[in-house]
Amino acid sequence: MIASDLQSGVEQLGEMIARAKTIVPFTGAGISTECGIPDFRSPGGIWTRNRPIPFDEFVASQSARDESWRRRFAMQEVFAAAKPGRGHRALASLHRAGKIPAVITQNIDNLHQASGFAADRVIELHGNTTFARCIGCGQAYPLDWVKQRFDRDGAAPNCTACDEPVKTATISFGQAMPEDEMQRAAELSRACDLFIVIGSSLVVWPAAGFPMMAKDAGARLVIINREPTEQDDIADLVIHHDIGEALGPFVAN
Repeated sequence: MIASDLQSGVEQLGEMIARAKTIVPFTGAGISTECGIPDFRSPGGIWTRNRPIPFDEFVASQSARDESWRRRFAMQEVFAAAKPGRGHRALASLHRAGKIPAVITQNIDNLHQASGFAADRVIELHGNTTFARCIGCGQAYPLDWVKQRFDRDGAAPNCTACDEPVKTATISFGQAMPEDEMQRAAELSRACDLFIVIGSSLVVWPAAGFPMMAKDAGARLVIINREPTEQDDIADLVIHHDIGEALGPFVAN
């Protein structure tokens, strides 16, 4: 059911949250746009300006690795300045209240952790852009380490341990999804009684299957997104309004 207006949607959501014992949020880029982080797919989004660099191209081409890191460093000020928005803070409030055991996210910006979730309570399906990792041995590196070598050598660095390429700790097109995170997300989806999609277009699979998984297991499904999604028709409540306004009332004082 699509809420007729923001107020009625918020009231219905509040009733569902009050009745729920276990809530699992599933967040996408829309929750972070009010924090100054642009999304990828919308008109004017990052992918309309720059073609994504697939994982196999990153592995095979030094120039692709250089361009990938150039783009990341060009976004550094945006990511560094971003603070959790009303949506993040509302979920953190519900987490502290014992309603939310963990959050599943497609985002890479670390804002759920910054809002108060412990790192092991954030299931990052697409990784995290605030640090780097060797694609060979998995060694983690701070971004400052990569930037120093990139500026010094004019090229993206390789791992000091195994000499394989170092990339942001994110999942690129063509790269395998993280098995542990996918398994945990599936378990959470099946165990909750309220599943809330927040700011996701639900077009990226297999992640977009989690709302249906939760619904099939008996959970009520809420979708909060400015634009319609292909799963609106199976949701118990759909709120097509600003995420900060929809979730702001649930931020604990």
